[in-house]
Amino acid sequence: MSDQPLKDMPEAWPVVESTYLHQDSWVVSLRSDRVQTPDGAVARRLTLEHPGAAVVLAVDDDEQVFVLHQYRHPVGRRFVEIPAGLCDGEPGEDPLQVAQRELREEAQLAATDWTHLASSYASPGISAEIHHLYLARGLSAADRGDFELHAEEADMTSRWVPFTELYDAVLDGRVADGPVIQCVLLARARGLVGGSGG
Repeated sequence: MSDQPLKDMPEAWPVVESTYLHQDSWVVSLRSDRVQTPDGAVARRLTLEHPGAAVVLAVDDDEQVFVLHQYRHPVGRRFVEIPAGLCDGEPGEDPLQVAQRELREEAQLAATDWTHLASSYASPGISAEIHHLYLARGLSAADRGDFELHAEEADMTSRWVPFTELYDAVLDGRVADGPVIQCVLLARARGLVGGSGG
């Protein structure tokens, strides 16, 4: 049995060689690394470079959640989602600022009360992509400004649903988007929305 602490720990294996397999004008790239393992062997690992994202569970005073229905090509599915966007602004941009921007652009909402629920790695076996998850309360209408919806965003629809309905949809598998599941369960478990967990 290991005596390591029950927490994630930073560690980096030496990279022997690194080659980009794909780069374009988008912010995501695919890299092939040859890394040296602790036993001295060399293994090939693929890394999808991704800037991370901020995700917002926006809940109004009546415990209604703002949700989006958005098509996602890689899985051929239209998902129930919540406002989210890439941390693709200035280097070192605060994820909370990204969350505030995405809530304004995708939902035309602003919030006065922000709670950081967690930051989680989406798929650490292939990418360092991290999702910064927030709960937004104290909502009011906001202007989208000069932001224009494109591609999948231009096709998405939105509506308000009771938090309890979204919670039930998560539990019975009708809603399968990872960040939505995490936000809903974290907000409920902490008693921030929909009563206390347990």
